[in-house]
Amino acid sequence: MAEEINTLEELGQVAGVEAAAPEAEVITREPVRDDLGRSYATGKRKDAVARVWIKPGSGKVTVNGKPQNEYFARPVLQMILAQPFTITGTTDQFDVVATVKGGGLSGQAGAVKHGVSKALQLYDPSLRGALKAAGFLTRDSRVVERKKYGKAKARKSFQFSKR
Repeated sequence: MAEEINTLEELGQVAGVEAAAPEAEVITREPVRDDLGRSYATGKRKDAVARVWIKPGSGKVTVNGKPQNEYFARPVLQMILAQPFTITGTTDQFDVVATVKGGGLSGQAGAVKHGVSKALQLYDPSLRGALKAAGFLTRDSRVVERKKYGKAKARKSFQFSKR
């Protein structure tokens, strides 16, 4: 071997293979807002579906026309709604208007949380990393299992009698 191959590009040219492009494409996300400066997203959990609008404000949360602490009376449900804002450090910076249908209160709280998370990342794409790492952008796909015929419930059998 008379010559030494110094770089990967030269190695690729010697082998007859094109060298890969050194710079990778960086995806830059643009904020998605309507004419009023709001971001909209749909959140889902169990059978509940939440339509959520967020806009800059004082941190007022309205669910189905009622204040958050009136609609979700349990502190645990209020804490669930506050999680996306706590993770991103945007507490009391956005007003939320949500419309929820279906399911129970726990599922509805989870749906609003999912919707708020999606709307936050649409409003400010730089918040996406924190929300994604916390798992708030992924829809929780667990739903109630259907009842099967020949069974008392989804999996429970009727009492067995040998005789």
